[in-house]
Amino acid sequence: MDLLVGIDMGTGSSKGVLVRPDGVVVAEHQVGHEMSLPRPGWAEVDAVGVWWAEVCAISRVLMDAVPPGARIAGMCVSGVGPCLVLCDENIEPVRPAILYGIDTRASVEIAELTELFGADEILLRSGKSLSSQAVGPKIEWVRKNEPEAFARARRWYGSNSFIVAKLTGEYVQDHHTASQCDPLYSIRDFGWNAEWAGQILGALPLPRLVWPSEVVGVVTAHAASQTGIPAGTPLVAGTVDAYAEAFSVGVRHPGDLMLMYGSTMFLVQVLEKFHTNPALWTTTGVQEGTFALAAGTSTAGSLTNWLQKVTGGASFDVLMAEAAAVPPGAEGLLVLPYLAGERTPVFDPDARGVVAGLTLRHGRGHLFRAAYEGISFGIRQILEMFDDAAAPVVRAVGVGGGLRSPVWAQALSDITGLTQLQPEQTIGASYGDGLLAAIGVGLVAPDTDWARIAREIPPDPELRERYDALYETWLQLYPATRDQVHRLAGFS
Repeated sequence: MDLLVGIDMGTGSSKGVLVRPDGVVVAEHQVGHEMSLPRPGWAEVDAVGVWWAEVCAISRVLMDAVPPGARIAGMCVSGVGPCLVLCDENIEPVRPAILYGIDTRASVEIAELTELFGADEILLRSGKSLSSQAVGPKIEWVRKNEPEAFARARRWYGSNSFIVAKLTGEYVQDHHTASQCDPLYSIRDFGWNAEWAGQILGALPLPRLVWPSEVVGVVTAHAASQTGIPAGTPLVAGTVDAYAEAFSVGVRHPGDLMLMYGSTMFLVQVLEKFHTNPALWTTTGVQEGTFALAAGTSTAGSLTNWLQKVTGGASFDVLMAEAAAVPPGAEGLLVLPYLAGERTPVFDPDARGVVAGLTLRHGRGHLFRAAYEGISFGIRQILEMFDDAAAPVVRAVGVGGGLRSPVWAQALSDITGLTQLQPEQTIGASYGDGLLAAIGVGLVAPDTDWARIAREIPPDPELRERYDALYETWLQLYPATRDQVHRLAGFS
């Protein structure tokens, strides 16, 4: 029997699955972790102590579950992104990995590179404006602010390509991740923008470009000794976790949309043709020669986890019962969920959370419902931009751990007007990694889809008028408080 290994390194945990070529899961394992927030605006991870250690630990657990006589036919790893992992010649990081758009340290470099290359030209070549999501400004930040670390670097990786290097020794980058390494990649050419990359990277070489389902090498004997994965196992490139998850639930055709409920919210819509919007991210897709439109918030589940801690640490079930008992609209309470700044659509690292309408009659349940509704209002704002920039959504699939909250899932459908499809298999990106591995090694056809829809979450039309009115007020909160919270951000 052939088996595939899929492992994903998310913001709050790493997850792995052992899966058959027909999509049946044989075993799974998860390890939790936290990112490091050493300074305001910084978000980092110890790439070896967290990502590599967890890949090794999960692999060993999965290998213990391999039935006698079974063969590991392939492996694929995805991870949060786009990230920056600068390494020396031994694939050892010279500093902690800098995370994706929730790390906002490079605001000065974003402005400088935008002026250097030109905002319009960057949008034309890269498919998106420079923001905290871009890798190029973060490389520039390290070069300027940590010159000793930059001088020791010999290679640069994303989260999944770092693991590829540890497992195989290969120096590669998948096209999708590369398309988020702005402004280093020329999206319509499906290749590196060598001119701009040279000005930012200096002597650092560009990795070989591959598509997410391509076999890029085999597990070395040294990596096998640390992970338990048999030496010689083919490794597929993998990609950013959100896109591996979208792939896992069949979001592959124009008009397909994935809503990923996690520590942040991430949206991916498959495009029929190349299209750009300065407020959104145009990227390559998972499949060769395709494009996608994306957006992401800076908080989501991380906001409600924070609320859980600061309100006494009650259990999830208790909090959901309290939130469910509160009427939709939280009796006039609104939340701007910008506790870590915000990515799409305001791209403001100095944005801050706002609670409006708070009275003595409001309780913990009101705060939780208002937080879920505030996140959902933000998604409605993004989806309106999607509709303007591309074709309307044809099919919306909700995924991620946040779907455990019926209050959140229903509020999002009610506020956006979308009927969400929830797949039967909700493991996430690691399941998509297993499918990418199966495709890459030729065990299944490229159009194979393991997704099965378990239920639908339709909107309640009776709530539309109420939420429309609240949404109009919610939209005014950010511009009305922006200057004040910017001043407050200076005190943090």
